[in-house]
Amino acid sequence: MLTCIYAACKIEENHVSAEELGKGISQDHQMILNNEMIVYQSLEFDLIVYAPYRSVEGFINDMEEFFNAGDNQLEMLKTLQETARFEVDKMMLTDAPLLFPPGQLALAALGNSNALHRVIDFDSYLRGIFSRENSMHTMSELSESLDAIDSWVRKYKSPSEKELKHINRKLKSCWGHHSHDEGKKREKKSKHKSKKSSNEAQNMPSIA
Repeated sequence: MLTCIYAACKIEENHVSAEELGKGISQDHQMILNNEMIVYQSLEFDLIVYAPYRSVEGFINDMEEFFNAGDNQLEMLKTLQETARFEVDKMMLTDAPLLFPPGQLALAALGNSNALHRVIDFDSYLRGIFSRENSMHTMSELSESLDAIDSWVRKYKSPSEKELKHINRKLKSCWGHHSHDEGKKREKKSKHKSKKSSNEAQNMPSIA
């Protein structure tokens, strides 16, 4: 049950760490993580994509408290959040959301955004996260994950105009085929209804 809650929180973009969830009810968080894949398989999820938009917002709120941000820094953190959202948009075009949890995706986006705006001491913030949570990961492992996410984004190449036109033609062809099939089904259904109504009319008792 705990693993189901954990998985649902991630998929619904309301990520709660396994450590936090386990600690709240005095359960070993490792048990939650060990059962994660079993839960996904039992629910027959064909594709699970982690979108980290809400996680970005959650980290921004946490940064406000962590750095005791004043009015000026609050405005800068808003800018940091907006740029991070653009970073997430890039990530969503790659395989990264299939491979990494939303918290790591959000941190990667915020790290790139901060590299541009220099709003906070990002390494200090990461160390602060580890000091507050009994995490099963190390700082070096987290850094490796963030680097891997960045690598996915850097490797992505936007399709050319020629490729986009080819994709659009294929989509239109699929839509046209789908519409044609739907039209045939409606026509067949209409004929069936008409025939059924005719038979019912013939079988109705005469009132004469």
